[in-house]
Amino acid sequence: MRHSIWKPIAAATLVCGTLDILLAVILTLVRGKEPAAMLRFVASGPFPAATGWGASGSLLGLVVHFTLMAIMVAVFVLAARSRAHLVDMPLRAALAYGILTYAVMNLVVVPLRFPAAWPPSTLSVSTQLFAHVVLVGLPTALIARHYLRGGRFA
Repeated sequence: MRHSIWKPIAAATLVCGTLDILLAVILTLVRGKEPAAMLRFVASGPFPAATGWGASGSLLGLVVHFTLMAIMVAVFVLAARSRAHLVDMPLRAALAYGILTYAVMNLVVVPLRFPAAWPPSTLSVSTQLFAHVVLVGLPTALIARHYLRGGRFA
């Protein structure tokens, strides 16, 4: 029986998107900066003028963040639907997918839009790898397994 892909995509997007943005807010606060400005910076990826849009730019940053997360999650869930080993071995899949999403975002997407962000600092690499593997890859793999394999998380 084929299970719906929409439930795991929605669930993983909410879980991973929330965990990832919470880490970003914490890191922003630790650096003594404003989370609202960080969100406007996120929005400025596709909307360069968003850094000057105040609260609406910050809200747009959340929308952009969760949209990117939905895309990342959907790619995994769609792949897992037809490749059983991704849900049969969720820890391996999470590690591999976390590294893959890190590479795509930080070696392709970010440098294309923000060339000054290259090369990243060691701290940036480590926090981003943590986020992509632990906060995105792992929950996505476990949620996909739960929904696509009939409710088992382990």
